[in-house]
Amino acid sequence: MKTLPLILLLTLLLTTSTPALEPIHISHDGTGFTRAEKPFTPWGLNYATNHRLLEDFWDTDWPTVADDFAEMKHLGANVVRIHLQFGKFMDAPDRPNPHALAQLTRLLALAETTGLYLDLTGLACYRTADVPPWYDALDEEHRWSAQANFWSAIAKICSKSPAVFCYDLMNEPVVPGEKRPAGKWYSGTPLGGFDFVQFITLDPAGRKREDVAALWIKTLTTAIRKHDPGHPITVGLLPWVKGWGHLSGFIPETVAPDLDFLAVHLYPETGKVPEALDNLKRFAMKGKPLVVEETFPLSCPPADLRQFLLASRATARGWLGHYEGDTIADLEVRQRTGKLDPAPTLMLQWFRLFRALAPEMTMPPVPPH
Repeated sequence: MKTLPLILLLTLLLTTSTPALEPIHISHDGTGFTRAEKPFTPWGLNYATNHRLLEDFWDTDWPTVADDFAEMKHLGANVVRIHLQFGKFMDAPDRPNPHALAQLTRLLALAETTGLYLDLTGLACYRTADVPPWYDALDEEHRWSAQANFWSAIAKICSKSPAVFCYDLMNEPVVPGEKRPAGKWYSGTPLGGFDFVQFITLDPAGRKREDVAALWIKTLTTAIRKHDPGHPITVGLLPWVKGWGHLSGFIPETVAPDLDFLAVHLYPETGKVPEALDNLKRFAMKGKPLVVEETFPLSCPPADLRQFLLASRATARGWLGHYEGDTIADLEVRQRTGKLDPAPTLMLQWFRLFRALAPEMTMPPVPPH
């Protein structure tokens, strides 16, 4: 049970004056982000709670969503990454679900009230059992059409909200190097019960992988721009891998022209901070800000992650870690009573690092080297 329930939200609302959110834009020189003509640095968290997807509980337990947003704001976040499940938002290839869109509207209002921007990541199929059978039966052309309809519906709802930081087209999309079996759109390698990797085609059919990626991005960005000409668009990219390169087929130089900024998921390994920094530089494209959309001390100690974050300010212009529902106060109580297991201990260490670095990481960016 949380030690900071709705009291935290009420306290924040009563004791602080949350200024109205201003839209986020790409800076004129293309090196970062601005808010009301002043530099803005995304410093945020990927949102999940106890291995649940947001749509699992936002109908029945909205107070938890409100509490969590207040806690993330309290930790120093200014951006929250939300993962929207395709199967909850689309009843048919061309028919959005009205209730899901209404809940998204409610979430936008909560974000505005709390003073947090949203990284809206879409087309998620993380729990494959929840994916409609009709969706996986579609061929490439009709699947892309359904995906465009998803983003069209989202953009219609979100176009006027200042709480939208960006639209992330998909989490970690991949173009396969060869033909895949019918219906095998996912990696088949779940992490914590969820499959986070999705293929955008089952058959390259002689096309260059990077050309398929670029065409897919253009298809979806066109659908968004019909309704929302302003909010930035990106896609969550897998990292470059030493010896293998860009395994996803999403080459930064090829996909950058139709994106407003680049977003990469990067988890430094123990003792390999220079390698992680070199990896990051491979996504730095002239005129396109770069955001580390996922990072965490998953494969390294917090000290190494701290070193990476501070050094990466020369290349990146935003960073998002993870939040799973426990408050820092609750974790500290469990630590004092000896009831903190390894995973929550790591989360507590991350929260302390996140909170401590927030003032420095959100300062105006250092000049690039």
